[in-house]
Amino acid sequence: MKCIIIDDEATARAIITQLCANQSSLNVLEEFPNAIQAIKYLNQNDVDLIFLDIHMPDFTGFDFIDTIKNPPKIILTTSDPNFAIQAFGYDCIVDYLVKPITPERFQKAIDKVEAIKPASPVEKSSSSSQVETSSGNDLYVNIDRRLIKIDIPSIYLVEAKGDYIQVKTEDKNYTVHSTLKKIEDKLPDSLFLKIHRSYIINVGKIIDIEDNSVLIKKDVIPVSRSNRPELMKRLNLL
Repeated sequence: MKCIIIDDEATARAIITQLCANQSSLNVLEEFPNAIQAIKYLNQNDVDLIFLDIHMPDFTGFDFIDTIKNPPKIILTTSDPNFAIQAFGYDCIVDYLVKPITPERFQKAIDKVEAIKPASPVEKSSSSSQVETSSGNDLYVNIDRRLIKIDIPSIYLVEAKGDYIQVKTEDKNYTVHSTLKKIEDKLPDSLFLKIHRSYIINVGKIIDIEDNSVLIKKDVIPVSRSNRPELMKRLNLL
């Protein structure tokens, strides 16, 4: 994995660089003393993982995340343990390391990053499926060369699973070879809302909301920090 390190302390950057050197899967491309330099670099280069300090002069780690588009996986590195709850409101943050970072704790963080992989072929449905078209209240998916009609209001959850999506309805679940973006374009905005990079929900099917998650049927779905304001706007609050 291609990595960069962003930390205003030279000693901290050196320690993380050494920890990365012990991981054969990690390739540190650059290190930066501030977020501004890193943003300029990311405008021209792609990376898989960022080690990011929270407390930096002028531009914090959270400011950095809010600025860049489509952030890669991020491991926060900080001496302050008080931002953990805020941190996990971001979809891109995989782990939160408190300095001083031990090799054992660092290894656990890398294991978490490496565990985030697209669904393998054995996890995919035996039926090769595609979202074909929608008409009125109906959505059609192509399953084994047959167009199967799904009643759109009956859909309560759509979840991204690698190259596939799972469409959950009141009666049946469908594994479809498609992207979340493609099905999002076909679902009516009046009913559905993307609340996380991996989930679209039927807002009318929400049972409960607590902190950064919603309950729909028996599924507890995370709500990303960036999508929570729009969700709250859509609710009929007293």
